[in-house]
Amino acid sequence: MTTNVTNESLFKEVLGNYPTGVTVVTTVTEDGTPLGLTVNSFASVSIDPLLILWSIDKRVSSHDVFKNTEKFAVHVLASDQSDVCSVFASKGVDRFANCDWKFSENNLPVIAGATGVLQCKTFKTIDAGDHTILIGQVIDIDSAKKEPLLYHKRNFGPIPGDFYKKD
Repeated sequence: MTTNVTNESLFKEVLGNYPTGVTVVTTVTEDGTPLGLTVNSFASVSIDPLLILWSIDKRVSSHDVFKNTEKFAVHVLASDQSDVCSVFASKGVDRFANCDWKFSENNLPVIAGATGVLQCKTFKTIDAGDHTILIGQVIDIDSAKKEPLLYHKRNFGPIPGDFYKKD
């Protein structure tokens, strides 16, 4: 499939100007090794049942593990976790050696300090161009009620000013 370069550039420009939250998605390999990556393609899907989705580029080395996993955890990063975001977006580093984490009761790697963690069982995977969409059914939720980390125009940071009111 060939994409018009002009349309691809405009597509990236428009979506780059759309602020999103930042997540790290984790799972385990067949031998139980923790695996994770930074993701901003995350969204809610359904309330009944509780479903979320995220997508992964087919060229990413961990694509097949995530595509075939039975469960995964989505961590909505807190505003003070830009270091975690960067580590899980980096190549060639031991990502889990550079953060505080533990295995959950669902045997998923859970990173400490996130504003929220959604542990999911894989509900469906969908082939979507150069990405695979993973839909997860939420089986466990943890909320720390912290300010989230945002991504906008290739920059990370908290919500500015008094926009976010704490309970």
